[in-house]
Amino acid sequence: MLPLSESRLSGALVGLLVGDALGVPYEFNPPERLPDASLFEYVPPPGFERSHPGVPPGTWSDDGAQALCLLVSLLDRGALDLDDFASRMARWYTHGYLAVDGHVFDIGITTAQALRAVLDGEPPEQAGPSGQYNNGNGALMRVMPLVLWHTGDDAALVRDARRQSLVTHGHLRSQLCCALYCLWARRTMQDVDAPWDDAVRTLRDLIADEPEAVEELEFSIRPDEPAIGEGSGYVVDALRSARWASEAPDFENAMRRAIKLGHDTDTTACIAGGIAGLRFGLEGIPQRWRDGLRGQDLLAPLHAGLLAHRATSGAR
Repeated sequence: MLPLSESRLSGALVGLLVGDALGVPYEFNPPERLPDASLFEYVPPPGFERSHPGVPPGTWSDDGAQALCLLVSLLDRGALDLDDFASRMARWYTHGYLAVDGHVFDIGITTAQALRAVLDGEPPEQAGPSGQYNNGNGALMRVMPLVLWHTGDDAALVRDARRQSLVTHGHLRSQLCCALYCLWARRTMQDVDAPWDDAVRTLRDLIADEPEAVEELEFSIRPDEPAIGEGSGYVVDALRSARWASEAPDFENAMRRAIKLGHDTDTTACIAGGIAGLRFGLEGIPQRWRDGLRGQDLLAPLHAGLLAHRATSGAR
């Protein structure tokens, strides 16, 4: 059995990929069209017409590939280097970098627009569309590796969480959802009581001198509202949905709750899977799901690199 700290790091990384891959076959369906939650597996039950039928079971989607782009950039550069990160994202978009089988599928409209801008020479800080209707969950779904890698203080973590969002989702709402998620994950890793509430208090303190950010947090994200969502691709709903799902008593039930919300099932389960993996560790992820996850050759060196980074940094 891994030491607790390693198990949690590994659980978060593997958990987000497992959640993503589990959700892929059920994407785009409303809850009433999904099978019973007890039947959610990489291969759906007979009679269910799965989404992305050409994708082999156990394959992560754009969520997992982008998360790995962020992780490898952090490990290689030793910092959040937006030029390097955007370059790797563009390689994923054009050549299937860090996608299983090199196959890119299910890319979001806003992300595609942003990466085309990067390829056309737009600075990564300005590439992500920043309109109010560009608040999809594409930056939120990939940000967990930043928490796992980061050894700076909360202010630095929030700053980097917001900056990585700019590459594809420039609106302040998306930036703040990424920041709140990162603080929530860090507090979960630290075994803080009521990690969500502690994360909200911390973020409020850190943005207190930014009136526009305060308004976004309090009136758009509304972090004090109950933890329930609709499984949609809207960044605020994705965060709420993942929060509700991850409150389940174990990893397996967290994934079943996330997918049962329907609609953007892979992303909801990916976001929730990272948190649930932190809570329950690698051993808490069912062995059949770990074994059935494809892309192990891509994951293994990055997983090892993350553990080595945390060990040499002295982080706990």
